Amino acid sequence: MKEYRTINQVAGPLIFVEKTEPVGYGELVTITLPDGSTKRGQVLDTSKDIVIVQVFEGTRGIDTGSAVRFVGDIVRLNVSYDMLGRILSGSGDPIDGGPKIVPEERREIIGAAINPYAREYPREFIQTGISAIDGMNTLVRGQKLPIFSGSGLPHNDIALQIARQAKVRGEGEEFAVVFAAMGITNEEAQHFMKDFERTGALERAVVFLNLANDPAIERLLTPRMALTAAEFLAYEYDLHVLVILTDMTNYCEALREISAAREEVPGRRGYPGYMYTDLATIYERAGRIRGRKGTITQFPILTMPGDDITHPIPDLTGYITEGQIVLSRELHAKGIYPPINVLPSLSRLMKEGIGEGRTRDDHVQWNDQMYAAYAEGVDLRGLVAIVGEEALSERDRRYLRFADEFERRFVQQGRYEDRDIDYTLDLGWELLATLPEGELTKIERKYIEKYHPVYRKKATA
Repeated sequence: MKEYRTINQVAGPLIFVEKTEPVGYGELVTITLPDGSTKRGQVLDTSKDIVIVQVFEGTRGIDTGSAVRFVGDIVRLNVSYDMLGRILSGSGDPIDGGPKIVPEERREIIGAAINPYAREYPREFIQTGISAIDGMNTLVRGQKLPIFSGSGLPHNDIALQIARQAKVRGEGEEFAVVFAAMGITNEEAQHFMKDFERTGALERAVVFLNLANDPAIERLLTPRMALTAAEFLAYEYDLHVLVILTDMTNYCEALREISAAREEVPGRRGYPGYMYTDLATIYERAGRIRGRKGTITQFPILTMPGDDITHPIPDLTGYITEGQIVLSRELHAKGIYPPINVLPSLSRLMKEGIGEGRTRDDHVQWNDQMYAAYAEGVDLRGLVAIVGEEALSERDRRYLRFADEFERRFVQQGRYEDRDIDYTLDLGWELLATLPEGELTKIERKYIEKYHPVYRKKATA
């Protein structure tokens, strides 16, 4: 294996190597420093005259006398069923004090988007135990449904709650969680690890932790490591896997950092023009494959800089994924957890995963009525600010109270409160019962007579 001492430039996390033999894109590299220590890297760009290498551990100490060797292989992850219950670094090495993972396979982490022809349409309901998601923005197997959050909002607590509580409805179907955290602090990492261990969720989870002081390059590997583990568990062991990626904004910042080091022409707000394509290579690895029992469902979480939903990161994510769950700073200020604003939130595949045989026969019309009633109540708050509540009609006051109760009783729940879908739907009916029956125009009469609390009381009397 040849050594090259032809480094002509070190820029940020990159080194530029001249006069090499032909090397492959993504090939692994070993750099030996003058003091004898070694660092790892990966080929980022290759041409006839120069090879650009991104260094995983940072370029401190590397100079033009350092020796570069090209390994002849690409980044791979050791995958095994024994990964379940383990906590790994962002580059796939165990950090929980346990033994190294004995691999069943060594898989390339790049993966591939699922061929559209091979995809099966997502339809089965996943119960997260959170009413605002299960009732109003239902998650289905094989979907990619991001959470759009803001700085300081409890998106990490929501992620942990989903990881603890997510269930596949049905008999005997195994379910696993792959949790990847990118650019988090040591404090957050300890919080994640303690929560997983204390609640027992770790037994069915694989956790990847990339810390804020880890190299930006590793941040680009972490989601791909997580998805490679998820694909192995889903397609080799027929597990239904929920992949939670937090925080994709940190991932995109790392992408921008590397792009700037390469002196590429920047796109919107300094992010590289290929960010859409790069994000798509991650998000499109979710789904169901025809003829395979296992599935991969994604819950990417991203913080919107400045709470700006038009920022390139949430904007591009929204184009690729099938909806979004939006967190509200206003609800958070009211002390409501989880602060999910159901009005701008959307699950594009919801209608396929709810209804008779999946959740309950009244769910579709129930959702339409709940959404309409809450939206009207929120609109009336603006009117109250101008004319006062005394100027409202009795009908309008009822909708105003409905919106308050919707947030206080339906959206708000405990961090360890796991609600099943029947409880969520029944709770919604209790709120709808505060409105006159004539206002329930989006629900057929047969469902009103079957589920409305007044009629249910009569039936049991």
